[in-house]
Amino acid sequence: MTKYDLVVIGGGPAGSAAAIRAARGGARVIVFEKGPRGRDKVCGDGLTPRAVAALEELKIDLQAQHRIDGLRMIAGKTRRELDWPETGRFPPYGAVWPRRDLDAALIAEVELAGAEVVFETTALPVLDGERVVGVEANGHKFEADLVVVAAGAPGKVARILGAERDPNEPFGLAIRTYVNSPRHADRLLEASLAMRDANGTPIPGYGWMFPAGDGTVNLGVGALSTMKGFKKLNLNKLVDIYRDLVRDEWDVGEYLERPRAWRLPMSAIKRHGPGWVAIGDAAGLVNPMNGEGIDYGLESGMLASDLFLDNPATAPELYDQEVGDRFDAFLRTGRRFSFLIGHPFILRNGLRFAVGTQAVANITLQVMGNLVDADTPGASGRVLRLADKSLALADPLLRKTAATR
Repeated sequence: MTKYDLVVIGGGPAGSAAAIRAARGGARVIVFEKGPRGRDKVCGDGLTPRAVAALEELKIDLQAQHRIDGLRMIAGKTRRELDWPETGRFPPYGAVWPRRDLDAALIAEVELAGAEVVFETTALPVLDGERVVGVEANGHKFEADLVVVAAGAPGKVARILGAERDPNEPFGLAIRTYVNSPRHADRLLEASLAMRDANGTPIPGYGWMFPAGDGTVNLGVGALSTMKGFKKLNLNKLVDIYRDLVRDEWDVGEYLERPRAWRLPMSAIKRHGPGWVAIGDAAGLVNPMNGEGIDYGLESGMLASDLFLDNPATAPELYDQEVGDRFDAFLRTGRRFSFLIGHPFILRNGLRFAVGTQAVANITLQVMGNLVDADTPGASGRVLRLADKSLALADPLLRKTAATR
């Protein structure tokens, strides 16, 4: 075996964040990315203020990226345009940075930090009993004190480790493409919350227009698995419906590329074990209310490496505890709430409430912007804590009466 301190499976934002942090801290690091250098990742391309804060912590330069000052939420005839709040924890701005370019910038920083990157290579965990002792790739074995799983939506790596998505929890699907638009330089993300499928059924999800500032807009739609008929949902038709909805207002033309779909994992049975941790999407760290996970991926990657550099032996268990303290309450509440909005009647009335007043819309903005967690002060934090306790009591009923049944 070739010996490394840290082996990372996956070269997206989460894996890159872990590699950068560990390599800068003096660890010998290697990253295995199954795609080619410069590969694209299907994504909405939006960066919340939380994601921007994480990138700035990694000293990634965002000056050339298209700045976003807030969010426009549309529910029927109601529109709310809200600036990102001044929280003191995150900057009051986000960005749109196409994933091909974002991931390339992060990988370049990984290499500058001194880590090795191997492209077009699938790496699988090597176990000694229950402990992961490294990975196997291209017929060679690479020993490591810690293996960081940043492979995105669960696949073969997750199956080996027992870290697959919890089948009892909701997940999401999304589809996106790009269009030309004269509004490509808008400073607001736009989310249409009152989406319907081809049969007129309300969808727990939203359509988005994320202006990239380069002549193009990322156009897409996402939906949660908690709606009745989800398995029959045609995403290609859904994105066509949404394009037709925004065509005149955004003056969009034909798709610049074929719409591409992806799965949004929102849970994981396990996210750590002896010799390994899962971060980002591989750990189910995706906001059930907006499908966003870049910020959680960046944060969890940095956290895993910080704990490893401090003490490799205790890193996996402490990582699981600290990620849980930071994110679990919010993500758990979001998953439970998704069962509620799977019912069309509750969804319709919930949307009216979510944007009905400025005060409630401000809370909705923080939820949609991934700005709420266990440490959030003020009204948003209080609402989260109350919702977590209330929905915990209602959880058995929510699952028993799910719209998908």
